[in-house]
Amino acid sequence: MELANPKNLEAIVKKLALDIGPRPINKPLKLNQTRDFIVASFEKIGMKISLQPVIYKGFEYHNIIAGPQKDPLARHKHDILVVGAHYDTVSTTPGADDNSSGIAALLEIARVLAQFSLENVVYAAFCMEEPPVYRTKKMGSYRYAKYLRDTGQSLKGMICLEMVGYFTDRPGSQKYPFPFMNRIYPDKGNFIAMVGNLKSKDFTLELKDLFQKHTTIPVESLNAPAVVIGIDFSDHWAFHKLGYQALMVTDTAFYRNPNYHRPSDTPDTLNYKKAALVVDGLAGAILDLCKKI
Repeated sequence: MELANPKNLEAIVKKLALDIGPRPINKPLKLNQTRDFIVASFEKIGMKISLQPVIYKGFEYHNIIAGPQKDPLARHKHDILVVGAHYDTVSTTPGADDNSSGIAALLEIARVLAQFSLENVVYAAFCMEEPPVYRTKKMGSYRYAKYLRDTGQSLKGMICLEMVGYFTDRPGSQKYPFPFMNRIYPDKGNFIAMVGNLKSKDFTLELKDLFQKHTTIPVESLNAPAVVIGIDFSDHWAFHKLGYQALMVTDTAFYRNPNYHRPSDTPDTLNYKKAALVVDGLAGAILDLCKKI
């Protein structure tokens, strides 16, 4: 299998964070510009596209649903695996890590796996994740997850890519929701995390095990109730709410990255070689999972 290219990841992050810039919900033209870039990137590697409208306060936004099948929104007869990331930002940041890095990883995973024409993998770029719709039924991911439930689609699981580009070897750089956790988990922010709710534990551990076979970057996992702050702070929340197994792949956001939601969340702060290792692990794990579906 082809490996991820760090230069591809960096180019995508720079396009989103520098050329387009902040893309909050109150700038629909910026979101449309981002949508068009993502659509063109998927089409370049041979993916088919379905745009799912999401209406909010009179404006129409779009989830981008992609895959090798003719209509990626059509109901599949068998389980599917959804890999998704949001493409909006808050107004205060260009969003290099949050979440240009997630979109870059999504597109690079799709590119690496395109040669296999995996009919049971669906790639989703969600239009709205950040406030004011954050963790509500107005989120783009909730709209898509509800569509899957309403059409009777069964899922192997959902993989949410949320900030996957910030790494540091500085001692004490990694923080946690509870003080005792630093006695269990690393104190350096040089690993990737997989987190989800308790019902998604089996899926999380399965993906973690497969991930480790395809990459050298360390990975930690945690499945816990929502009382653990951050455990459901992204699009996997919507899939949890609708009864699906889902997890978030993340560099742990504000527990590590000091640039979270700030103007300083810029492309030069990210480690693209390590982000590429994350993509390698996920692409290999997804391919292995598809053999089991």
